Amino acid sequence: MEPFLALVGPTASGKTEAALEVALALGAEILSVDSMLVYRGMDVGTAKPTSEQQARIPHHLLDLVEPSEPFSVAAFQAAARDSAIDVRRRGARPLLVGGSGLYFRAVVDGLEFPGTETETRRTLEGEAAALGPDRMYRRLAEMDPVAASKIDPANVRRTVRALEVAAITGNPFSSYAAAWESYPPDRVRVAGIGLAPEQLSHRVEVRVQEMLAAGWLDEVEKLVVGGFGGWLTSSQAIGYAELARHLEHELSLEDAVQQTVKRTRNLARRQMAWFRRDPRIRWFDAGTEGASGVVADVVAYLEGA
Repeated sequence: MEPFLALVGPTASGKTEAALEVALALGAEILSVDSMLVYRGMDVGTAKPTSEQQARIPHHLLDLVEPSEPFSVAAFQAAARDSAIDVRRRGARPLLVGGSGLYFRAVVDGLEFPGTETETRRTLEGEAAALGPDRMYRRLAEMDPVAASKIDPANVRRTVRALEVAAITGNPFSSYAAAWESYPPDRVRVAGIGLAPEQLSHRVEVRVQEMLAAGWLDEVEKLVVGGFGGWLTSSQAIGYAELARHLEHELSLEDAVQQTVKRTRNLARRQMAWFRRDPRIRWFDAGTEGASGVVADVVAYLEGA
């Protein structure tokens, strides 16, 4: 099978806009590898490609489920395989674009994922509700520090998932990730958008403010009224969780924004740490011009020049 082409990078790096030009030059259609873009109605706060952008270049793997529905990386993997086959069948090239390293590798490398057990999951969720995220995270850190180091302490869902896998398999969650340390070079040709930490930090803050100006708070209010919440990934998404707490009068808007910016910056650092481990990625420094300034070089590289 022809190797995938891909454009990856951290949140707020400008890869979404650059991907449009890259896809146009390559005659490609975009397959999103972003864990939050699969949810319908979560548009502003995820920087989902606009309807105009989607009309310009076909996009796939967006709006797969309602925010009130559970969704897994395994389900995404299956959907991505079907989309890639469909794109190739029509004579186009699939271009993977996104910042979710796990989703990217699930598609490219066919990663295997442990199963789930409903009763174990419910028990752990109950404990998390009673004990709080910090104590659950400390439990994970004590039994599996490697897994804990790759999880945001505020992300209760992922902490519970790691504890669940350990409980039902008898093996630490990180033992499965350890089997993923192979990076077959023939499966993908991938470019990465890189930015200096201070530039990325600034872009994160600017983007959060732009999202708020674009109606992010109204979007979250509609979702809260619609019943998203509980243990679903959607309700714990960065910014959505904080703005929901603001709407419930648990946080001031200023505090919600500050926490959102902080969590987004932390996410960007974790994304870069994940991608930096992949030796297949050729990095392009966006510099002060932004990602648009490296489009020509990215296209040349992905074309094999």
